[in-house]
Amino acid sequence: MTNALELAGISHRRVNLGEIEMHVAELGTGPAVLFLHGHPALWLTWRRQMAAMAEAGYQAIAPDQRGYGDTTIPSDVQAYDIEHLSGDVVRLLDALDLEQAVVVGHDWGALVAWYTALIHPGRVRAVAGLSVPFVPRTPVPPTQYWRETIGEDFYMLWLQEPGVADALFNADVERALNGRWTLDREGWRNGPATNSLTFRSPEDHQVVIAALKRNGWTGPLNWYRNFDRNWELLAPYDGRTVDQPALFIGGENDQVLRFMPPSLMDGHVTDLRGADILPGVAHWMQEEAPDQVNRRLLGFLAGLSGETRE
Repeated sequence: MTNALELAGISHRRVNLGEIEMHVAELGTGPAVLFLHGHPALWLTWRRQMAAMAEAGYQAIAPDQRGYGDTTIPSDVQAYDIEHLSGDVVRLLDALDLEQAVVVGHDWGALVAWYTALIHPGRVRAVAGLSVPFVPRTPVPPTQYWRETIGEDFYMLWLQEPGVADALFNADVERALNGRWTLDREGWRNGPATNSLTFRSPEDHQVVIAALKRNGWTGPLNWYRNFDRNWELLAPYDGRTVDQPALFIGGENDQVLRFMPPSLMDGHVTDLRGADILPGVAHWMQEEAPDQVNRRLLGFLAGLSGETRE
């Protein structure tokens, strides 16, 4: 199993975005493809996509997003709202002298990708979301919506309280990362802290663990604590559609599809060129099934060749 540290040619640098400094990994030359990781991950979740993109003639760019890895970790909860997160994408493109990029995101990174395409359409050449589809604005704030439709035990509601999940996860980072952390409550310590992420090399696994031990979980969890704030910030865009060429890739065994199905995009993503569900694949599809994901991404990118977009 090839680990990220063995991938030849990847360069690393910290890019000044004004409010934060962002650690960025880069590989290859050509049209830019920007990869945005989810929770809890780092740039290296895209290591196999970066290699495939570079080999195919693209410039692969994968940052640690704010709150993660070697990127700045703001202390203010509101520093993780969608204005800041989508703004980071635009500021990174500016810093790299890129007018546009194809933006690919997984999990939380997918939400950032979709909403950057919505808020800053001129900067996103095309968009692909893995695991999480574009989610239109709900009629009421998300926390109220979840209580009414899913119930008080929904894990995203549990994550809203500052310090609670943070303390549990910080007390045993490896257990939190390896376990079914979205279901953890007071009894979260039950069961062994074995590595369930068997698709990730031990070396890469330790890189993620070391970053979480160094930085803590509060930055990553603050992303979740902005759902209602994001709902307010996105009010001016209510009813606007994502019009760029778009792709969705989901995993058949990904629990996210239970409450965020791709049907949510109907009427809201106007140029959806595929909504592929990978059989037998769960949440971390870009690592679990990299060849399948790469084939779909490269096919999507090939379909953009020769197209122009204002």
